[in-house]
Amino acid sequence: MIIESIIERNVMTIDENSTALEAAELMTKHYIGALIVTGRMGFRGLFTERDLMMDVVGEDKDPSSTRIADIVREDFARVTPQDSADHCLDLMKEHRCRHLLVFDGEDFVGLVSLRDMVVLLLDEKEQLIASLKEYISA
Repeated sequence: MIIESIIERNVMTIDENSTALEAAELMTKHYIGALIVTGRMGFRGLFTERDLMMDVVGEDKDPSSTRIADIVREDFARVTPQDSADHCLDLMKEHRCRHLLVFDGEDFVGLVSLRDMVVLLLDEKEQLIASLKEYISA
C-alpha cells in the first residue's frame, strides 16, 4: 500500500530564526511532535521533539536563546507519495526516526508520521481479515 493517502499536507512551520522554546510552545499548543523549518530560501529542514530533548535539553542549552537555525536537522530521510508503507517503515527503523518528509521531485509535499503508518497498516490488515472471512464463509 502506498502512502499518498496519509500524507499530512497542512504541516506546521517555524522560522529558522525562532528559538527552541518557541518551537516547544508551538508543538505543545498543537499537540504535534515535529515542525517544518523554513528560512529565506523556503524549506530548510525538520525539528522534532526528540531534537529538542537531545540537542537542547540534553546539551544543557537554554531553549529561550537557542535558535532553530543552529540545531535544525538537514539530514533527513526522504520519501515520495508513491513509496510503500513497508519502505517507509524500513526507513524509520534504519534512521531511528518517527517522521519522514515527503517530496515530489525537489518539491516538499508533506510529512508522514509513525502514527500515520500504524493507522494505514491496521486498516490494511482489517481489510485483509474481512476478505479472508468472506472467502472462508463463501
